[in-house]
Amino acid sequence: MSDAIATGRPQIVGVHRVSCRGPGDLSGVQALVDAGELDPRDIVAVMGKTEGNGCVNDHTREYAAVSWCHFLAPYFDCAPAEVESRVALVMSGGTEGVLSPHFTVFTRRFADGVEPSSPGKRLVVGIAHTRDFAPEEIGRAAQVDATAQAVRAAMADAGITSAQDVHFVQVKCPLLTSAKVNDALARGLDPVTRDTYESMGYSRGASALGVAAATGEVPRERIADASVLNDWSLWSARASVSAGIELEGNVVIVLGEAEGSLSPYRIAHTLMRDAVDAASVRAMLREAFGLDPDRDAQALGQRLVNLLAKAEASPDGLVRGQRHTMLNDSDINATRHARAAVGGVLASVAGYTALYVSGGAEHQGPPGGGPVAAILRVDAPPFLRE
Repeated sequence: MSDAIATGRPQIVGVHRVSCRGPGDLSGVQALVDAGELDPRDIVAVMGKTEGNGCVNDHTREYAAVSWCHFLAPYFDCAPAEVESRVALVMSGGTEGVLSPHFTVFTRRFADGVEPSSPGKRLVVGIAHTRDFAPEEIGRAAQVDATAQAVRAAMADAGITSAQDVHFVQVKCPLLTSAKVNDALARGLDPVTRDTYESMGYSRGASALGVAAATGEVPRERIADASVLNDWSLWSARASVSAGIELEGNVVIVLGEAEGSLSPYRIAHTLMRDAVDAASVRAMLREAFGLDPDRDAQALGQRLVNLLAKAEASPDGLVRGQRHTMLNDSDINATRHARAAVGGVLASVAGYTALYVSGGAEHQGPPGGGPVAAILRVDAPPFLRE
C-alpha cells in the first residue's frame, strides 16, 4: 500500500486520452508535458490500444511498453527496465474497424491540508503486480489466487474499502509460448494447453476469476482449475483482461470511486449483454451521469474521456438468435471480429473512435457480452481551477 493512502491523504487523479501515429509515438504525450498539462512524474498507469493483431505474435504491445519505459525513465531517475515496477503499463493490441490507436494516461498526486469542496465520490486509481508465473501455473488456480491478492492490494492502494466502489479492473497477463510449453514438459509438468493462442484465453479467464474472487462476485471455493473456460456461470462484471507476450506476471489497475477524492472525474460501469447492446451503455450514461447520448451529444463529447470495454464473439454462435460466423473464420480470428463490432457500436454512442475495446472476454461478463466503464469529467474543486 502506498504511504500516502495509508496516511489518508486525498488523491487527485488525472486522465488524458492521447492519440498516436504508431505504437512508439509519444509525441502527443510530450506535447502535454511541454504545455504544462501533464507531469510525467505523476503517471501511475497507462492503458494503450495498439494497431497489431492482438494475437500471440503481436509485438506492437511490447514496442509501446518499451517506448513508455524509455520515455519515463529520466523523470523517475531510474533505468528503463525499472519503470514497469513503478507504473502499470497495459498495452492491448488490435484496433480493427473504426477503432483508433491511442493511450489513456492516468496520473495521481496527493493534496495536503485540503478538504473536498463538495460531497460525493470521485475517481481513484490503484495499481499492483503479481509475481511472475511458471508456465504450468498459467490458466490455473495459482494465477487466480495471485490475481485476487493483487486486486486487493490495488484496491488498498486506491483507498477503496468496499468492492461496490470498484468499477473496472484492468489486468494484463502473460501467455504461453512454445519455449514456455517445452520448459514445463522438460520438467515433467503439463501446461494447461500446448496451443499458444488458446493459452491467451486460459490466462485471461483465470485472471478474470481472480478479479471475481477479490471483489466477492464469485466465492473462491467455487473456482477450481477445471472452472477456467468451462463453467461460464462464473464471471466478473468489472474485470477486463488482456494477454500478451511482453510480460511474465500480471499487472493490475483498479479504477473506482472513493469519498474524499479530489479528482475532477467520475467513473461508472455496466454490462453489455451481447455485442450490439448499446442500450445498456446509453442507460448507464443517463443513470450515472444524467447524460442522454442523443439529446446531449455535445455535452457528452466534451465530458466523456473514454469508454473501456471488453468484446467477445458469442460462444454459442448466435447474436440475439441470429447466426454469426466469427468463430468459423479461418482467416481472421474471432477476437478481431468482436473488437471491430463492439468498437463500432460504442463509437456510435460516444461520437468518436479512440475507445479502449479489448477482445477475449472469458469470464468477463456473461458469455457473448462484457463489462463497459465510462470515465467522465465533472466540475473540478475550486482550488484546482485556474
